[in-house]
Amino acid sequence: MFIEDVFKRRNELGGSIEVVCGSMFSGKTEELIRRLNRAKIARLKVEIFSPKADTRYEENALVSHSSISIPSTPVENASSILLLGSDVHVIGIDEAQFFDAELPDVCNILANKGVRVIVAGLDMDFKGRPFGPMPAIMAMAESVTKLHAVCVRCGSPALYSYRLVPDENKIMLGEKESYEPRCRICYNDPELK
Repeated sequence: MFIEDVFKRRNELGGSIEVVCGSMFSGKTEELIRRLNRAKIARLKVEIFSPKADTRYEENALVSHSSISIPSTPVENASSILLLGSDVHVIGIDEAQFFDAELPDVCNILANKGVRVIVAGLDMDFKGRPFGPMPAIMAMAESVTKLHAVCVRCGSPALYSYRLVPDENKIMLGEKESYEPRCRICYNDPELK
């Protein structure tokens, strides 16, 4: 009976929005999976969502670059999360930059209903500009954790996702064959282009 009372009280007090952001290869998905596993250990009901458009790994699992995984549900759009994520305590959302503009509102609705929402995604695109709905979610979040990869050129903390292939589309799915993490200096160095 005690656990139900705690959950009820938590829902009465309101939820929260947490953001894990950074460049590619910075460990965002790994950190999201870590937080979600901790919630499961605490016996909280957890649901995890990812954009259906991200087809790089398994269809029904979040998979980090280091092959750590957790089951997830792929969805077409942000509003689907409201339909599928009812009656839970924690919702994880991966690759948030690929979702539509409704995602910030969906996160806010869930948090206001008492749900802990954990969002992971790229904060900048390959041109170093804010990416998708991430800036709005970061602005309304209770906490933002910015992770850094290691610059493959000099070893400094990397905050940029440098695109190695000539493609100007804002969204291009890829891995190490298409992107590499770089620090500010190496990202902007014309000799490294």
